Amino acid sequence: MILGGVPDVRVVGEAADGDEVPAAVARCTPDVVLMDIRMPRVDGLAATEALRALPDPPEVLVLTTFDADEQVLRALRAGAGGFLLKDTPPAEIVRAVLRVAAGEATLSPTVTRQLISHLTVGPTPGPDRRRDRALRLLAGLTEREREVAVALGHGRTNAEISAELFMSVATVKAYVSRLLTKLALNNRVQVALLVHDAGLV
Repeated sequence: MILGGVPDVRVVGEAADGDEVPAAVARCTPDVVLMDIRMPRVDGLAATEALRALPDPPEVLVLTTFDADEQVLRALRAGAGGFLLKDTPPAEIVRAVLRVAAGEATLSPTVTRQLISHLTVGPTPGPDRRRDRALRLLAGLTEREREVAVALGHGRTNAEISAELFMSVATVKAYVSRLLTKLALNNRVQVALLVHDAGLV
């Protein structure tokens, strides 16, 4: 109902459960999938991981709440373009779908900061392979790329990074694109998580 009346959005299909998602995506070829986490048989996390493993996957927006921190983290690490709280106003849901369809950021800086603070409380016990991997990946960046990555880790917008690092917004966008390519990541949220894994923020 929310998306059906939006001029630039066409709802091409629906799936009642995560196990129906791959076939629905193959049949309908959507640009964006709005994915619920809690479904009866196969949850949205497994469905997101399956979709993002495809050669040309659709973007995924996950519906969740902050009390599902580990689930949100798993979804974002799997390559979801972002997440929406279930009480998100309809107009914001529409804007988020349009943004992700255009390849833009889908999380506001405030929400990114809240999410990351929820997900990075305390060190992981035992050998921290994730930290070692993050440091190894970030070691291949130039100093300027690293600065942009750390700014993303703080949840900065392109405009804020522009002002902080004294570069144009267009240059910031170019750096973000370069980071995604160099680090083999899908979106800026994954860059932020990588920076947190490395302990740089």
